[in-house]
Amino acid sequence: MSHDDFEIEPVEGLPAEPPKGENILWQGRPDWWRLAVESLNVKWVAGYFILLAVWRFVSQLDLLPLGQAIGAAVPFLILGLVTCGMLTLVAVAQARATVYTITDARVAMRIGAALNVTLNIPYTQVGNAMLDLRPGKTGTIALETIGETRLSYLTCWPHVRPWHFREAQPALRCILDAEHVARLLSEAAEARVSVPTVTRARPQAAQAVAAE
Repeated sequence: MSHDDFEIEPVEGLPAEPPKGENILWQGRPDWWRLAVESLNVKWVAGYFILLAVWRFVSQLDLLPLGQAIGAAVPFLILGLVTCGMLTLVAVAQARATVYTITDARVAMRIGAALNVTLNIPYTQVGNAMLDLRPGKTGTIALETIGETRLSYLTCWPHVRPWHFREAQPALRCILDAEHVARLLSEAAEARVSVPTVTRARPQAAQAVAAE
């Protein structure tokens, strides 16, 4: 029997139906390959093991025949391949478990492959949004939160702006057509924040009116 951890979601990526009047503008998830490269540094890891293999080969070339020198370097290549494969699987799992949602009122992020959490960030708690555009029209949109909103870097990783540990900034990592999504988010946030808030004034006490 098949099992889906998210089958109870009324709307994919959201823990509940959006309130009446709130509209979903965009949904997406990270590109798994770009996530592996940018967040898990799979290319740097591959380069490290290649460098080790070359060093091993060169160091043994004067001591062993060519075939044996190559054989001495092969284990490093195999270990590197296994390590990169595991990192890539982590990136695929993270990408499949993630859903980013932009509405006209908030940004919602369902994240976490092992421990699933959903972040709801209203536009009124977003002080700034930064776009890091990469080749291939992919990019990352980081959100600088304000007010009492405090997030854990480790809980949100890899869906955070890199190297910002003290004040973690949640981020829509490695999304496709990032420039268009950033423009959509900016327009929605600007429209939401500019909506005036009407409050009822407290009536003055009768004695204060009489005193005037």
